[in-house]
Amino acid sequence: MQYIPAVIAGPIVRRVTQSACHIWLVTSEATAPTFTLTQHELQLTAEVTSTCVQVGDHAFIHLLSATVDESFTANIPIYYQLNFAATEYQEKWQQEQADLLYTNQTALSFCWTNKPETILHGSCRKPHFDSDDALAQLDNLLDSAIASNSPRPDVLMMTGDQVYTDDVAGPTLQAIHQTIALLGLFEEPLDGAVLDNSAELPTHPHGFYEREQLLPQTETNTALSSLFFGAKRKPIFTSVNAQNHLISCAEVMAMYFLVWSPALWRNVTFHVNDIAAQHKDTFEKEQSAIEGFVSKLPKVRRALAHIPVYMIFDDHDVTDDWNLTRGWEQEVYGNPFSKRMIGNALTGYLLCQGWGNAPQKCAPLIAKAGETFTESGMVKQDELIDQLLDFEHWNYRLDTTPPIEVLDTRTRRWRSESSMKKPSGLMDWEALCDFQHNIIGKDAVIVVSAAPIYGVKFIEAIQKIFTFFGKALTVDAENWMAHKGTANVMLNIFRHYKTPPEFIILSGDVHYSFVYDVRLRFRRNSPHITQFTCSGLKNAFPDGLIRWLDRLNRVFYGPKSVLNVFTRRRNMSVTAREPSSGYGELYNGCAIGILQISQNSTVVGCKALLSNGKEVEFPPLKDD
Repeated sequence: MQYIPAVIAGPIVRRVTQSACHIWLVTSEATAPTFTLTQHELQLTAEVTSTCVQVGDHAFIHLLSATVDESFTANIPIYYQLNFAATEYQEKWQQEQADLLYTNQTALSFCWTNKPETILHGSCRKPHFDSDDALAQLDNLLDSAIASNSPRPDVLMMTGDQVYTDDVAGPTLQAIHQTIALLGLFEEPLDGAVLDNSAELPTHPHGFYEREQLLPQTETNTALSSLFFGAKRKPIFTSVNAQNHLISCAEVMAMYFLVWSPALWRNVTFHVNDIAAQHKDTFEKEQSAIEGFVSKLPKVRRALAHIPVYMIFDDHDVTDDWNLTRGWEQEVYGNPFSKRMIGNALTGYLLCQGWGNAPQKCAPLIAKAGETFTESGMVKQDELIDQLLDFEHWNYRLDTTPPIEVLDTRTRRWRSESSMKKPSGLMDWEALCDFQHNIIGKDAVIVVSAAPIYGVKFIEAIQKIFTFFGKALTVDAENWMAHKGTANVMLNIFRHYKTPPEFIILSGDVHYSFVYDVRLRFRRNSPHITQFTCSGLKNAFPDGLIRWLDRLNRVFYGPKSVLNVFTRRRNMSVTAREPSSGYGELYNGCAIGILQISQNSTVVGCKALLSNGKEVEFPPLKDD
């Protein structure tokens, strides 16, 4: 008999302020739990509300919110209890909660501070990548801190690619379909597809490892395109790993439940014999990696229940090259099937990531989602998707000291007017002006950008060459310098005389880690800019290739290279911190970043905590 847990995924601590907190979870019954808070061994008086969106017969996504009468005390544990009205359901939850408690704990807890000193960050968590999950190391940090009653890490920033909807292992896809059946996740009709309803996906002949044949295509419009694609039609989606690309909203929801929690995996059985012969070897190799991923999920789930967590999307949360060029957008959003797929991924992001970042901003979208997801299934789904695609407030800020500005580099693009094939800027002029307005005059600021603002110049040069020949999609040419307008405005922000003197950038995306210290040339009072890129949590660059790229970057774009004169950041001095182990300036390996800052934000310590528990430090130069 299959087991449906009381709490399918979560609880995950989301936005926490001086007087409010939000807890995200998924339950198998509609009734939301009540929610109590305790600090200093006293129950806090709080106004508690809950909002629920039903996404299946036995799947209810909740965001529980509590506003306390008096402010939380900083750096003192705040304990929270979830209580369900039904006795049987509560007993079931109590048994499940036991696995989420640390030694000598009787309740879940988190801490709040307005002055974070230890910020963890990471991106790119692909379940079937052949490595341990570095996110599980967060559990070890919390376990040690709680056991010794020492300060915990203050916050976790997840900087993109929390899920890979476009790059899915065969075993994961089997688990997704079994989860859909178990929870009764809502299926949907598919307009413009080769199949009528998403319920047909598990049994379709091309449902496993051959989904590129199901994905939308468009007529090629040039003889050159026909030559490259070998036919008169070309794929709309550009992911090279689209063989199991998620399609339906139910598939996306199941993916989130399975990557955040181990609770449903006990019901999953892998069936290699159901896979076509030519894909069985791949399936078995992926199964080994997935089993390793699942083995770490109890630690991941426990950790996320004990620290404030914030997230922002990058492309793989939706699909590879999401909004990369004007031409890409025109083809994807002009096709009802591909538009639906993007909308389904954004729906998953809203309900499982974006909602908890900024509940008030997302309230209109959640209200619309509540109208779309009904007890009997989804209705007027396209209206929700249109509203999601028009939404321009995925960015958010944390009013900490220093403030944390989280940028949306995906949906507010500065589109090229000269060519449909040129990369769009990561943010348009209006969004950049809003960003500048938010940071001007601050003493310090932390900025979260999925893609590094200061990238590896040799790699960017390669991307520029491909872009020149109209092949930006081939090399994933997504960097801040790829679009002249965006690049100039962003660099001018750094050069503005009211720019914060202490400027910290956290980023991911690239599947390797590095730290840059940046100064303005020819200016006495330059802001100190530190960029800490840490990627990925469970993904990495091909090791041999990154060694060559690192070496060539130092040869061609070292601090004394004349080639720097021809770059857009020629008025800036960019100095790399060499990692304490590894090769050159770039560290390649699965890791979670640890940023440590002083109270006045003038001391920035950066280290990568590897998936095996070892640490790699990026020590600042002696004159810093």
